[in-house]
Amino acid sequence: MLTIDLASQTLPYLRLHDKIYQALQLMNDHQVAHLPIVDGEKYVGIISEDDLLLAENDNAPLSELQQSFGNASAKTDEHFLRAIQVAAENGLSVVPIVDNENDIAGAVTYNDLLKYASDFMSLHEPGGLIVLEMGSNQYSFKEISKILETNDAQITQLNTLNNPETGIMRVTIRINKPDVSDIVAAFQRYEYDVKYYFGEELYVNELRTNYDNLMNYLKI
Repeated sequence: MLTIDLASQTLPYLRLHDKIYQALQLMNDHQVAHLPIVDGEKYVGIISEDDLLLAENDNAPLSELQQSFGNASAKTDEHFLRAIQVAAENGLSVVPIVDNENDIAGAVTYNDLLKYASDFMSLHEPGGLIVLEMGSNQYSFKEISKILETNDAQITQLNTLNNPETGIMRVTIRINKPDVSDIVAAFQRYEYDVKYYFGEELYVNELRTNYDNLMNYLKI
């Protein structure tokens, strides 16, 4: 699913001539802490509620706060998980979606992104999730499958992401078995680096403690 498929047409855009108090009111009305700013159809940047509240004159136009504008956005042709990465890395409640000409195509809230991610990863269905890291030359689908099958589990979804700069591959595995403790122990016996895991028994390791951090971890 691409980011353009999730673009909301109901979230408002701000204009450079809009007053600060107007921007704050729109954020309050839509229960978000960020909104994109446009000039015509061009995406200019994004402003936060915190920056607006720091302004001394709430009757001033947004153009006076351009030094506070962020420039984070996701492209229309990028996978929607990229928008989650942008939101997590920049602490955004809203991610602007732009085309290759930097024209605004819409925006999506972080809460909506998490809902789509939950559906995408089948998190509403029984099962567990395990994230492994390894050298890209160490990846073996056959061995991973064997470890899971030995523990009476089947892969329902598997995603890989290779970092060419570090040579590290991240493997995200969704399985049909909710109890992941034995499987995690098995991977560790085979000297796999288990970065994150959870199942219905709520096993959580010390490196990741909540779902938002998992979304931040899935950088695509």
